Amino acid sequence: QVQLVESGGGLVQPGGSLRLTCATSGFALNAYTVAWFRQAPGREREGVSCISNKDDSTYYADSVKGRFAISRDKAKDTVYLQMSDLNAEDPAEYFCASGLTPEAQCDTYETRSGRWITLTDFGSWGQGTQVTVSS
Repeated sequence: QVQLVESGGGLVQPGGSLRLTCATSGFALNAYTVAWFRQAPGREREGVSCISNKDDSTYYADSVKGRFAISRDKAKDTVYLQMSDLNAEDPAEYFCASGLTPEAQCDTYETRSGRWITLTDFGSWGQGTQVTVSS
């Protein structure tokens, strides 16, 4: 069964940092574009970052740009989301998702709250990892 597995969530103080990990069982994550999404209670799912499988180009939502960094460890077939300077807007369940095929790419869209991230199509999702920001 193809599955993504997120880890690394937890409780952090405002201004703190966390690193989320997205790993896989059942397929080679390196072959796919991968994005991170988050969803807080009562809010729609938001795409915050994406890394392309073609050239490792990275994309960020306006709300996290300069604070979050997405990367791959190709030897471990893993994608990371390094989150820094966490604030009250960041608490949510964080999910990673891969494209349906290796041709899927990162995409962006605009709302009144700024630019957000998505994928051109969706394959696998993880079960999520909770991020809480509190003093």
